[in-house]
Amino acid sequence: MFPHNLKSFSVAPASLLGSLILFSSLTIGSGQAVKHKPLPTGELEKYGDSPIYVWRSGTSPRMVSQRDSFTSTQVNVSSNGLNITGDAANEPSICVDPTNGSRMAIGWRQFDSVASNFRQAGWGYTRNGGASWAFPGILENNVFRSDPVLASDSTGGFFYLSLLETFFDDMWRSLNGGISWTRLAPATGGDKQWFTIDNTSSTGHGFQYQSWSTGGNNYGGRQFSRSTNGGFTWLNPINIPNSPSWGTQDVDTAGNLFIGGVNLNTGQIWCERSTDAKNAALTPAFDQSTAVNLGGDIGFGEPINPVGLVGQVFLAVDHSSLATRDNVYMLASVQPTGASNGSDVMFVRSSDGGRTFSTPLRVNDDPINHNKWHWFGTLAVAPNGRIDSVWLDSRNAANNTDSQLFYSYSVDAGVTWAPNVAVSNSFNPFLGYPNQNKMGDYITIVSDNTGGNVAYTATFNGEEDIYYVRVAPTGGGELTLTSAASVKSGFGIDLPLTGTPGIEDRSGGRAGDYEVDFLFNNSLNAVGGVATSCGTVSSTRISGDRLVVNLTGVTCNAQDLTVTLTNVTDTQSNTLPSASVTIGLLLGDVDGDGSVTRTDFNQVKADQGKTTDASNFHEDVNANGTIDRMDANLVKRGIGTSLP
Repeated sequence: MFPHNLKSFSVAPASLLGSLILFSSLTIGSGQAVKHKPLPTGELEKYGDSPIYVWRSGTSPRMVSQRDSFTSTQVNVSSNGLNITGDAANEPSICVDPTNGSRMAIGWRQFDSVASNFRQAGWGYTRNGGASWAFPGILENNVFRSDPVLASDSTGGFFYLSLLETFFDDMWRSLNGGISWTRLAPATGGDKQWFTIDNTSSTGHGFQYQSWSTGGNNYGGRQFSRSTNGGFTWLNPINIPNSPSWGTQDVDTAGNLFIGGVNLNTGQIWCERSTDAKNAALTPAFDQSTAVNLGGDIGFGEPINPVGLVGQVFLAVDHSSLATRDNVYMLASVQPTGASNGSDVMFVRSSDGGRTFSTPLRVNDDPINHNKWHWFGTLAVAPNGRIDSVWLDSRNAANNTDSQLFYSYSVDAGVTWAPNVAVSNSFNPFLGYPNQNKMGDYITIVSDNTGGNVAYTATFNGEEDIYYVRVAPTGGGELTLTSAASVKSGFGIDLPLTGTPGIEDRSGGRAGDYEVDFLFNNSLNAVGGVATSCGTVSSTRISGDRLVVNLTGVTCNAQDLTVTLTNVTDTQSNTLPSASVTIGLLLGDVDGDGSVTRTDFNQVKADQGKTTDASNFHEDVNANGTIDRMDANLVKRGIGTSLP
């Protein structure tokens, strides 16, 4: 049954904001007083409509949007890999397995119907570097959830922090790369919460740190909590000096904690530091507060995102082994000082542990035009010290609202930034509003040494949907193969580049057809040769940084198949002389243990009649979309076979 006695909530309208506040009691780096447009001091996430049963039967082809060498792949797709019509999804947060970059998960706000403001915690996962995504469903049926934030620990455990309608939150964990999630415990929290995990070798290794807004706050304005046991229990919340909200956290290599955010009453942006949060025996204290000038004000309720943020405050720390190690970076989309419209992506850097910050630098490189919006700016720092930033950008739109995802990077600690590159096609951000006039409040990126993994919201098909795109610097250096997968009917099996091969348990059909997808760190130009140890290479196709190899006549079974590439070149004239991946071919090995046994047969028998989805596609041996008697017969005939 659905609850009928829940409180009625709505989004806090900008019209309820007060008059302009003159913030003159504090000076910042430029020595000038800050004029601040008022920000809403109440909660932003509010329960509106009660749960309704929605039969999401409408589908259309999933959207794959190509812009030059950048491929944006829709994430929130049905079990058959199709777009779900009539729903909406926004506020994506991405996490990546640091031990295997082909495994990622994205969480988002899932609106099953655009006619309802009721939202839940959606998620999708990939095991093939983003080539395809599975959307198994939501964390908890008919439970209002918002503000999804995902992160991974150093061993590849995924964590999902989710806000409830009570303005408390809870923590969920996945130990299988985002395929399934388990609720760990309540996690204190409040509106617009964010968290980070200490993945350094400090004494706080594995600690989780969380902060949230002063609005939508059950703790009398207290905003900070800590878990020292992986999210199972949390510290009784404490205050943070200067009340930074709508921001993020990170730690330096010594485990010192930094929190960025904006004071909702004054509009001042702050960087707060704690050097003892890593000490489990102490209640953390904040020993340093720095007022930060980002060259403008955080915006809310502006025309580009009527009841949402223009962008929140992102903070990240350099963990590289370079001279830039432990630099603290802050970035946000702000309305420039003195402007009454538009926004720019602005960046500052601290090289002294957050005590002082550089003069704000404009990252978007188009001519200054305060009618243009550069919004939802976010950043990430790669292990090698490169800074990546992405944002939505209306520079090319005559109406000043249609937007594209743009990308830039810096290899000198943000002193200079590469020319901006549009990595998506243009879309209308006002389409597909889920009874709530905004596209959420943020997008996210996680970077590695060769590029960045981006989760963002767009309306390429006329609806708000979640997309994944891989960005990388031009002239990306040495060409490398980053991941590979065997993909059939939209479901991919990861093929590790070293160690034990992935096991392909599905039939190639009468023609023995298989598809092998290779993902590289740079956009490709050509491949000299492709060979297979079994069957025939029927075709190859380059799509940006992806090479798709189609095989036919693969009749071998219970043996390994190796696909070898030679003389692969990218658009920067780099050449990879040779690369290969191996597939363990074993039809019917649905549990992937290297042998077909009665256990495999019983599993298929138990699921007969089910439609193939992300949780059971291994059992659809003939890959026809349904687990049926033919699948059971194929497994039964294979009992006793195994890989060498």
